[in-house]
Amino acid sequence: MRSTLGMGSFRTLCRGIACFLAVITVAHCCEAGEPSNPGPRYNIILFLADDMRWDALGCMGNPIIQTPHFDQLARQGVRFTHAFVTTSICAPSRASIFSGQYVRRHKIDDFQKSFSPEALQLTYPMLLKKAGYRVGFIGKWGVGTKLPAEDFDYWRGFPGQGTYFDSSGIHLTRRMGDQALEFLAQCPPEQHFCLSISFKAPHCEDSARAKKQREFPPDPQDEPLYKDVQVPLPKSYGDAFFRLLPSFVQESEARRRYLVRFANHEMYQATVKDYYRLITGMDREIGRVLEALRQRGWDRRTAIIFSSDNGFFLGEHGLAGKWFMYEESIRVPLIVSAPDVKPELRGRALNPMVLNIDLAPTILDYAQVPIPGTMQGRSLRAWLTDTPANWRRDFFYEHHTLPKILPPSEGVRTERYKYLRWLRHDAIVEELYDLQRDPHEIQNLAQQPKYQNLLQQLRQRYEELKRQAE
Repeated sequence: MRSTLGMGSFRTLCRGIACFLAVITVAHCCEAGEPSNPGPRYNIILFLADDMRWDALGCMGNPIIQTPHFDQLARQGVRFTHAFVTTSICAPSRASIFSGQYVRRHKIDDFQKSFSPEALQLTYPMLLKKAGYRVGFIGKWGVGTKLPAEDFDYWRGFPGQGTYFDSSGIHLTRRMGDQALEFLAQCPPEQHFCLSISFKAPHCEDSARAKKQREFPPDPQDEPLYKDVQVPLPKSYGDAFFRLLPSFVQESEARRRYLVRFANHEMYQATVKDYYRLITGMDREIGRVLEALRQRGWDRRTAIIFSSDNGFFLGEHGLAGKWFMYEESIRVPLIVSAPDVKPELRGRALNPMVLNIDLAPTILDYAQVPIPGTMQGRSLRAWLTDTPANWRRDFFYEHHTLPKILPPSEGVRTERYKYLRWLRHDAIVEELYDLQRDPHEIQNLAQQPKYQNLLQQLRQRYEELKRQAE
């Protein structure tokens, strides 16, 4: 018998089946992990910066940058000093943050791939929506070309990078702060909410290089900041350190961007100060959101998380950007503040090895929503109330995006050592660093005879972690 189902109806049927399967999958996977701290549900706000390195905060020891609201948030909660991303580039890392998965599992390794309907249902916003939360998203979505606007209760997301200034003349960071206040004003007091705010700051203005314009344009009110200070150069700044890199890294996009941002002292000062100004502007908007929570009395029932999608080179190793497995690229800030933080832990710096894939399980934990078995991260909530057992002591890193301009790499970062493997068609190139003795990753130990046993151990561990990441 011949089918009379048209193509449009067929697509509708397929979408319906996909959503049905996704619901079944959610129900099945949610059996895999229960919340670590049974108790009240919390509202949740995730602030996510773009290209912000771990040490660009006053509370992380930076003596120049002004971040009073971040610092206050850290005093109310805890700051994690060893937070990392498992892939240092926007789209793959953001997919890991939403899904709690390594890139090897979620498969979003470029800027075009979007979440499938089934995969989207297993991200933290959709799991919270299914649990009755009002979910909102503001800013850079960053995962593929399909925007899931219809899946959110409040949507002010945008594709790509966006621009810092539109025809209104209002800085993007300020507009996002206004949108966050609008979301809160519309929240019913009796309904829990989860708001994800993904700032563009302090990412560069993508189109500025071609137009020879300012790459990191701050809000005009922040122009006076940092004019009278000199930002110290990094320990690994200069050609002597650049020449230590493999030739294919020297020829990568990271060097080209260095040459237009950091190649001389004047250029370095101008770029870093603008980068800092963007962060201070973001800090101010976060302060406005925190004040709105206090005015409503919601600060006593809201968990707040701040982090970044990846780090950023400020001239270290003669590089700019991120992507590579050096500390400046993979290490990010992470602050968690919640009403249930133990009093003796408030304001503390904690040093367990935590990852971007831990954010989704942490958010679900604060919502008392079971953590799906598809998620590979672990909730951080126990660190704020106790000390969890059997925490990780190493992790797997991978980067395969834009291989024509960014050499692919993988590796293992332990508490003390870093094993970096460059993946090339002609040969494998390895680097090994003792981060305790060489925190700036200047001396590659991979060829030294006395480190060959350690090198072999890390090779084996690399293979194990790579399999586990799938």
